Amino acid sequence: MIKLKVGTSKDEAAAQSLDLSNHFLIAMPTMTDPVFGGTLIYICEHNARGAMGMVLNRPTDMTVADLFERIDLQLEIIPNSHPMGQNPVLFGGPVQSDRGFILHAPAGQYSSTLRVTDEVSFTTSRDILESLAAGEAPQRLLLSIGYAGWGAGQLEQEILANGWLTVPADLGVMFDLPIEERFDAAMKLLGFDPLMLASVAGHA
Repeated sequence: MIKLKVGTSKDEAAAQSLDLSNHFLIAMPTMTDPVFGGTLIYICEHNARGAMGMVLNRPTDMTVADLFERIDLQLEIIPNSHPMGQNPVLFGGPVQSDRGFILHAPAGQYSSTLRVTDEVSFTTSRDILESLAAGEAPQRLLLSIGYAGWGAGQLEQEILANGWLTVPADLGVMFDLPIEERFDAAMKLLGFDPLMLASVAGHA
């Protein structure tokens, strides 16, 4: 538990005690940041040092096959023959936007992996891409360029400022739905009319 400073309000205390790992962040209409406005984010890690996650609904113009060509890997001999080859690579966030990141389920054994839950991991090492090229990687995965990151207390303050709604993540929304349907599907998990978003604050 994070120690609270004297004079911390109840709202601030609640925000500071949050662990939003394996949750969705849904941008509120008040989120006018050009990077994060209208986004749906999966939180991979959240602790006293900050938070990190991946934007799930913002595709780049690069396909998975394009990415593999750039890093000199081939998807099962001919890149475009792989069923995943034409899937878009996501814009995962503005942090380390020159590197690739993989969100996948089920969790596997790779050299640089953050295990979020027993079902979901966030991997940064090339070996998972080599497994994918050989047809051996998890069938449910998302590739991104960059990730979203927050410093200590920053995400909590954005939530208090009515920037985000949160809800436990749903693997089907993440991995099985088309990109353009993920935001609305995540809002439906909240259990209320999305038109009410402007008047609702904080943790759902």
